[in-house]
Amino acid sequence: MDGVSDVVANLNPIAHPLAERKLQKKLFKTIRKASKEKHVKRGVKEVEKALKKGAKGLVILAGDIYPIDIYCHLPICAEEAGNPYVFVPNKESLGEAAGTKRATSCVMIVPGDSARYSEDYETIHKEAQTLVEKLILNLA
Repeated sequence: MDGVSDVVANLNPIAHPLAERKLQKKLFKTIRKASKEKHVKRGVKEVEKALKKGAKGLVILAGDIYPIDIYCHLPICAEEAGNPYVFVPNKESLGEAAGTKRATSCVMIVPGDSARYSEDYETIHKEAQTLVEKLILNLA
């Protein structure tokens, strides 16, 4: 199999909306910058806790997590909190961007008052919001 079909074969059924390659690069770049500023929540527990407390941000989920029961509730929690969410193809890339050596199932960028990545964050936030809105319109 080639690289693209490998990625598609490993995705779980709920991995929608999936970020396009261009958006993925922007996401990983922004996650790296936010991670240096300590504005990233890593893992299901931290992300869920932040969402329940009403934190505003962007939720990025890995699309190759099995079993999906581990995190299938997070897109719903993100929608209820008014936060956009987007899937990326694999957990290893997400973990690497978040600054860990381990794979990560999900991260949440909680923007602070740092100007280092605020412009990038606004761009990807709008793109992710658009993807979620398109997904909801397609389901309706």
